[in-house]
Amino acid sequence: MNIVIWDIETDSSNTFFGTIIEIGAILINENFQELDKLNIRCRLPEGVVPQAGALLVNQSNVSMLTKANYSHYQMLQEVEATFKKWSPAVFLGYSNINFDDEMLRKEFFKGLRQPYLTNTNGNKRQDGLNIVRAAFAINDKIMKTETNEKGNAVMKLESLARMNGIESGGAHNALFDANLTKLVLEKIYKEQNITWRSAMMTGSREEVENFSKNELMFSLNEYFYGKSKLYLVTPLYHEHMLHPIYKWVQAFDLKFDPKIYFDLPLDELKTEIKKTPKFIRTIRSNKAPVLLNSDYASKAEPYSVMTKEQLLERAKLIKSNKDFCARVSLALAEIAQEKRDTGDQSDITPEESIYVKFVDNKETPKMEKWHQASWEDKFKLLDKFEDERLVDFGKKIIYQEAPQVLPESVTKEIRRGIAKRILSTNKEKWTTCSDFYTECDHFRNEFEKEGNNEKLKFLNEINQFVENIQKKYEAA
Repeated sequence: MNIVIWDIETDSSNTFFGTIIEIGAILINENFQELDKLNIRCRLPEGVVPQAGALLVNQSNVSMLTKANYSHYQMLQEVEATFKKWSPAVFLGYSNINFDDEMLRKEFFKGLRQPYLTNTNGNKRQDGLNIVRAAFAINDKIMKTETNEKGNAVMKLESLARMNGIESGGAHNALFDANLTKLVLEKIYKEQNITWRSAMMTGSREEVENFSKNELMFSLNEYFYGKSKLYLVTPLYHEHMLHPIYKWVQAFDLKFDPKIYFDLPLDELKTEIKKTPKFIRTIRSNKAPVLLNSDYASKAEPYSVMTKEQLLERAKLIKSNKDFCARVSLALAEIAQEKRDTGDQSDITPEESIYVKFVDNKETPKMEKWHQASWEDKFKLLDKFEDERLVDFGKKIIYQEAPQVLPESVTKEIRRGIAKRILSTNKEKWTTCSDFYTECDHFRNEFEKEGNNEKLKFLNEINQFVENIQKKYEAA
């Protein structure tokens, strides 16, 4: 199966309200030979206030934000078309599961596109950082690393590349970072191939579940407080292996004696499950975990001081105790429901609702038809959507791309909505003009102390850019 190694640069660290402004991707085969690539940057959408820190990191100046060849809509269109052309494939980046994937999903959702492109229709996904951490858990000498003030290995992409003789001077350019990821992972592919092959076997929820069903026990790699650790676990009885709400694999940590928990009343079992260290470990089946042979964890403490017979006995006790596993499942369901009952979802915006309410499948052909239509017809076709979120997103896309086709009343409504958001002086979920100026002043003070005139000039240009946005929408 081919592999897509990709990276994005954004105007914000907020995946709900941020904007992708650059994407780079490399298509390779299973032997790491390059087959194709994508490198594309877009203009910042109208009325969007960026985070100063994000632009400083990826060095996106005003010219880049305003004069790129592609609009934001056009860029997403090109990315979707290219990723579909390259499919089916394994899509991976570096720390992409929690950021790049989330950002792309939410951008596609707001862009009236299918959000789950990278893990549906035969596609799988993995995370380069997960692979690196698993490799280090097996052999902490696999690569040279810097160490932080706590003495832990630094696994940031730029640092890891630089320490291993890979040119990293262009880091935080999307295509450059995608290539850095390729070069770092290629080292693991060549020098610790078992980890690479294991990662390629758990890129989908179904693969993780099948692996877990077929193994009596295995090594789970997790990362806590700067250290990569291995846990020897056995999945619960197959009928109760998945979390009753979240559908993630649940496994028992074999450093604990299962007999202690078998006869506990439900309330006591719930109390024990909540404690740390946890005897029930969650394997997030849709988050590309790296699962390894049991031999790796069994050689690490505290499992190494236990006999193989003792570990096998514990694993078999768990796998065969259907009643206990059923009660664990019931306890997990009650714990999840308690969390839901205490959660407040009253102020969730449409942008944040991607996982709260999934888009109905019957809207999919309407979205495809919408993208194929002219801008005039796009506005008319919004009446066909039953999901009001899609209507709202569609109006905003037309405002960005072809405002002349909108009735004046709709244009005013959108402009006032943008103004209300970006001119707010309250603490909001998105970046306001006030947030930008506060952040900008912080960096300006730092650069003045350093005497860094180049970065001061960069900040001043971005500051003027935001002031112009503010002035425009104060008149809305």
